[in-house]
Order: sequence, then structure tokens, then C-alpha cells
Amino acid sequence: MQAIHHIIAGFLVKRASFKLSRADTGAVTLIQRVGSAANLNIHLHCLVLDGVYLNRDGVPVFHEAAAHTEEELEALLAKIITRTMRILTRLGAVMEEPERTYLAETDTGGALRALQGASCSYRIALGPRAGQKVLSLQSLPSAVTACASELRVNAHGFSLHAAVRWRADQRKELEQLCRYITRPAIANERLKRNCAGQVVVQLKSPYKDGTTHIVMEPLEFMERLTALVPRPRLHLIRFHGVLAPNAKLRSKIVPAAAERATETSSEDAHAQSVPARMSWARLLKRVFDIDVEHCPNCAGALKIIAAPSAGSGQASKIRRSSSRSSFFLV
Repeated sequence: MQAIHHIIAGFLVKRASFKLSRADTGAVTLIQRVGSAANLNIHLHCLVLDGVYLNRDGVPVFHEAAAHTEEELEALLAKIITRTMRILTRLGAVMEEPERTYLAETDTGGALRALQGASCSYRIALGPRAGQKVLSLQSLPSAVTACASELRVNAHGFSLHAAVRWRADQRKELEQLCRYITRPAIANERLKRNCAGQVVVQLKSPYKDGTTHIVMEPLEFMERLTALVPRPRLHLIRFHGVLAPNAKLRSKIVPAAAERATETSSEDAHAQSVPARMSWARLLKRVFDIDVEHCPNCAGALKIIAAPSAGSGQASKIRRSSSRSSFFLV
């Protein structure tokens, strides 16, 4: 990832008509491990500053890079492929021969190797159907969609997409983009069980052959989920350039914590600074869409008036601020 960012940074610095010794850009890279069919598909989502910063006596000055063309992206992707293959070959992960290139045999004793290999190839790892491909449902005619208008290039199994761009003042669009690239592995609304007890995963976008759903047995689905779990102590979010934690200009580029928007209830009418960590109630709301701060019946704000001690069997008592009745949160 560091090599890829170095290539992209050099490209942007050149587009801004500067040298690498004088300017630098920044990026946030998120390692995504899941594909559209809940399969193991490791790829990178990068948010890259569309320009570079100059350090003028400790003051960062931003210069926007010139717009790029599809031909320039093709040259950039070719450089990324060459550098990536060179690194993988040096590390022993890829074996190159005159007629072909293949992955080396690594981690022969890993317990997850069979599950991960089957997930990458859309196959089943365990059970009586081991080695077979999962069942797919085709409800649409096959079609090939063209993406000529987008800045997207493909070569040798690599793809580079650079069509999405938002300004710094478009905060809503930026947040939506950040939520997209940090999305969870599987969306609950696209996951269900049929009458036979099988797990049905609806694809976000149909395949070119018309496939719209993937059908798996519960054990096969658990195999997919197991293969998606990253190894321990692996950071899936990386920061590069001027956005890196140890960058000298980071404190002057990254904005300070903004004041939190006022809440609709009278309890939180005054604005407060954003805490270092979200409360458990806000995390439940964001991740699972469970709102424990408002009553599901009258939509009134709830207030915690008691909490159980460790080992206590009593539940926390919550009181509605809009009525006199109370209930227990189990």
C-alpha cells in the first residue's frame, strides 16, 4: 500500500507542476475483504486528496492538481501493476516464469487456508459438496454494461476507478462516500432465508450473466463469514502522506473537532464538543439502527435514572421524559 500511495502521490505532484521534494499529498486507505457475493475479495478503497500541499514556513498551502484523462490513468495503473508485481515477487508471494505467473504456496499449515481459497474461487470448502460452486439464481437476461463515461481503467485483473470527486465544502457527500467505503461485509436487507432453510444473498448489482442471488446452505454461509475475518492485530485503515499520524502538517490540515449539532430534545439543547469516543447509545443507533434514547411508542427522549451493579440481575430503569410512565431496558 505504501508503494501504491507513493506512485499516486508522484502522479498528483507532477499534475500540480511541483516536485516530490517540495510537495506532498495525503490519502486514507481502507482494506476491504469482502466481494459482492460475500466472498473473500481483498481490494483497496483509497480516499486521495485531489491536490498537493506545500510547506511554506510551517503553513500548509493547498494546490489543486490538474484534471486527468483516461489515458493518464491507464499509464498510472500500468505503473502500479509493475511495482506491485515486483514487490510480490521479491517477497516470494508470486512466482514468475517465462510463460506464466502464479501464486506461491504459502502458509501450508494455516487452518483458514482452505476456507479462504474456496471463498476466493466462489466454491464450497467443507461438506459433501466440497469443491463445487455455490448455487446462483439468474432472473435477468445477460447483458454487458458499458462504463465509457467513467474514469475507470482495467488491466491484468487490476482496476483503477477515479470518477468520484467532492469538494471540501460538500460535507454531506464526503460523509456518504466515507460510509460507502467503510460499509460492513453484508447488508442485512440483502440477506434472508428461503422456505428450504437456505441462505439467500441478493447481489447489489446483477452479474453480466444475469445472476441476481447466491444461494448457500447455512454451513456454506458460515464458511464465507469465517474467511472474511482478518488476522489479529491487522489494521484495516491506513493513513498516508500529510494525513499520516506522524506527519508534521497533519495538525494544521486536519480540522479540529467541530461542535456537535444540537439535539431535538430539551435535554441536549445546548451544543457540546464531540467526545473522543461515541457513546454506546449512538453506536447502537449507527450500526444496528437501534435507538435506545427515544421511546418507540411516543418518540419521547429517554433518560437513564439507574444502572445495575456488576453481577446484579436487575435491569436498568429508564424513564420517559414526555410521560409519567416508565419501563425497563433488558
